Amino acid sequence: MLLIPAIDLKDGHCVRLKQGDMDQSTTFGEDPAEMARSWVDKGARRLHLVDLNGAFAGKPKNEQAIRNILREVGSEIDVQLGGGIRDLDTIERYLDAGLRYVIIGTAAVKNPGFLQDACTAFGGHIIVGLDAKDGKVATDGWSKLTGHEVVTLARKFEDYGVESFVYTDIGRDGMLTGINIDATVKLAQALTVPVIASGGLSSMTDIEQLCEVEDQGIEGVICGRAIYSGELDFTGAQERADELGNG
Repeated sequence: MLLIPAIDLKDGHCVRLKQGDMDQSTTFGEDPAEMARSWVDKGARRLHLVDLNGAFAGKPKNEQAIRNILREVGSEIDVQLGGGIRDLDTIERYLDAGLRYVIIGTAAVKNPGFLQDACTAFGGHIIVGLDAKDGKVATDGWSKLTGHEVVTLARKFEDYGVESFVYTDIGRDGMLTGINIDATVKLAQALTVPVIASGGLSSMTDIEQLCEVEDQGIEGVICGRAIYSGELDFTGAQERADELGNG
């Protein structure tokens, strides 16, 4: 089970939001590359970056900070990025800079043809981010709820050749209320590619519960506010997940 620290970028700084609200942000660091280094030093094997400004603008807005992170740690661990990725040129530019995975969210829902083209051109590098509430997919930085069912849409995208899915329960994100295990497992069971859990991770109990269902197709979990606030010790949690996985 991969525990994946999230570095959310807003105006070049590391922040965390509550339920995707840009007006409810807490700054946790001024230097994203330094933050990335600290998580790698604590045992992270993958990093999850989000260009928050880009997600709302529909185009990259924190590219320099992202490039700084890739220069610092990109040769050591896999780095995945979402937020504002809407065209093949942007994907190619980021992959050339050392990014391992590109996460396509809103653009996948609104323009499935783009997702299909991305999977064809950059096979093995495309992850779809599915943000949902009550089983329905949300887009545009979580500001719009669609009528699409998560499982139905995921199966369609799986046929395009996506590498994996990041599934976020947006009602829980940044709230420290616990991962929505049932919904995550339901999605993973419907697919043959892995699912990464996201939204609401709060404690070692969440980690242990996820490890219990890892064999259902859950590859990892994105760690946000809990590891920044100190509610969860990242190094200890990854060691515990490894212990349970080996068991």
